[in-house]
Amino acid sequence: MKIVWLVLAGVISGVIGGMGMGGGTLLIPILTIFLSFNQKNAQAINLLAFIPMSIVALIIHIKNKLVDFKVGTPIICVGIVFSVIGSLLADYLRNELLQKIFAVFLLLVGLNQAIHAICLMIKKKKKSPKKGYYFKIFIK
Repeated sequence: MKIVWLVLAGVISGVIGGMGMGGGTLLIPILTIFLSFNQKNAQAINLLAFIPMSIVALIIHIKNKLVDFKVGTPIICVGIVFSVIGSLLADYLRNELLQKIFAVFLLLVGLNQAIHAICLMIKKKKKSPKKGYYFKIFIK
């Protein structure tokens, strides 16, 4: 049964990661909640899985001319430096604290997405005040 969960975790994180949304936001909770991995192991497995998935997705996005290297290069350079710092910091933190930090991060991301979606619905409603508009948003 565990292999089914691992395959499902790969499918979900691959699809989400391929869209550029970060498959780890789902892979890490799947590994920790459903498969009882500790937070540090789940994060390490996520990083290992992320590399080949992101390479494939990046190749496709480059072919579709969606990658702006002028924007990406400074982000990559700074990100590499701080990924070393974050990895060293994660070694010193307890699993329970890492879980709480990750949970707060996910809550903030979810809250941000909810606020953004509500603002878009309000903005679209002001432009097109049609009866039954809110139902059309969810049907599309």
